[in-house]
Formats: sequence, structure tokens, C-alpha cells
Amino acid sequence: MTRNCITPEDEGKRVLNADGLTIGRLITVEDGLGYVDPDPCVTDTIKARLGWSDVTDTAHPLHDDNVETVSRDAIRLRRRSRIP
Repeated sequence: MTRNCITPEDEGKRVLNADGLTIGRLITVEDGLGYVDPDPCVTDTIKARLGWSDVTDTAHPLHDDNVETVSRDAIRLRRRSRIP
């Protein structure tokens, strides 16, 4: 089952561009806004999966309107989306 909004349960998932290339990981969701780390280390990925991550200086905001689908293991962005 897929959906198009992110939740705290999605923390740690890969974020893919519209072409399916991994561009980072969702490290945290705060107040409905996700934050993507473009180059997380293994520790950051584990912390995100456990819900222990905080917004970092390298994290970029991700709004639901930029999300095409959220699946069991990844978040795919819409073609028009761009993370600065």
C-alpha cells in the first residue's frame, strides 16, 4: 500500500527522486514537516529508524506536496520537486 504524506513512522526511509535515484534519507518529522539528510552516516540512519534524530544543519525540509508516494521502504518525490 502506498500513500503520499509522510509521518514519523517514515523516519529512516530512503528519499528517491522521480527517476528512482536515492537523494538522501528522511531523518525526522516534526509538526508534519519532514527533514531529509542528503548524506546520512550509518549512525544517523539507525537513529532515524529508532526515532532519535533531530534536525541537523545539513537537513532539508520536505513538504507533503513534494511527495509522489510513500511505500514500505522509500519516499519518492514528484517530478517537479526539488530539495535545495
